[in-house]
Amino acid sequence: MAKKKSKCYSGIGGQAVLEGVMMKNKDKYAVAVRRPDGGISVEMDHFQGMLHGNKIKELPFIRGVFNFIDSLVLGMKCLNVSASFYEEEGTEGKDSGAGDKLMTGVVTCVSVLLAVGIFIVLPYYLASLLNGYLRNPSLVAIIEGVVRIVIFILYVGGISIMKDIRRLYRYHGAEHKCINCIERGRPLTVDNAMRSSRLHKRCGTSFLFFVFFVSIILFFFIRVENPVWRVGLRILLMPVVAGISYEIIRMAGRSDSLFVRILSAPGMAIQRMTTKEPDREMVEVAIASVEAVFDWKAYLTETFGYVFEEDAEDAGSGA
Repeated sequence: MAKKKSKCYSGIGGQAVLEGVMMKNKDKYAVAVRRPDGGISVEMDHFQGMLHGNKIKELPFIRGVFNFIDSLVLGMKCLNVSASFYEEEGTEGKDSGAGDKLMTGVVTCVSVLLAVGIFIVLPYYLASLLNGYLRNPSLVAIIEGVVRIVIFILYVGGISIMKDIRRLYRYHGAEHKCINCIERGRPLTVDNAMRSSRLHKRCGTSFLFFVFFVSIILFFFIRVENPVWRVGLRILLMPVVAGISYEIIRMAGRSDSLFVRILSAPGMAIQRMTTKEPDREMVEVAIASVEAVFDWKAYLTETFGYVFEEDAEDAGSGA
């Protein structure tokens, strides 16, 4: 049994992939995928990211920028790994080398450009249409931020109509359930995970909400008259916004205070769209991914004082 203790940070995180889940713990990550034949395949590797070992990656408000970029690159790489299990002529679970790296880089760059267009340029343009009707620049800046959040909500809600995306959201829920199960001090079993929440304060969805919220505050105080410079400044300041947002989400993952729960509430609400309830088979895949990179039994013993039955039997027998 375990000592009663509030939720504790475990350090693991992940994302949903095609018919599977990626889990990352420090430099190790694993992609677990439910194969077409019903079995589970797990691919393990190491990912060190940009400027590995450089002290600059540990500086508050700067580390968030590098972590965000690393997450994009690793996320795209893991999506390619999971997709390879469903390619008719691909090599199952294997990296094809320079070709895959080039494609991952291209897709990541295109994704970033699309995100800039949809979530930065478009909201600015729509809000600027009100300049002829509203004389208050502060109000227009607030409306621009609200439009940005609305577009994001419509986007995540709209793509959930797609069958494949809904399954991805269910695996997203399975990922959260496993992490919540562990961080609440429960053994990682399918039954315990299924009873855990599919919402988590360290989710990327909550991070994106904080990005939009922080941008409202930042762009409210920083203004220029030239329209081109306004758009350019919004793009140039996104690393600053990402850095601040990362520190907020990092704090949220390590605290369960009333203030943090209130601060996290909007992002958690949006997660109800980006996560769906998984079935037991999906949770099994998520558990396989966790166990490939994280010793959850040691974590429960060290953090919650959990004593497993086999350990108690060994202690009683003098083993």
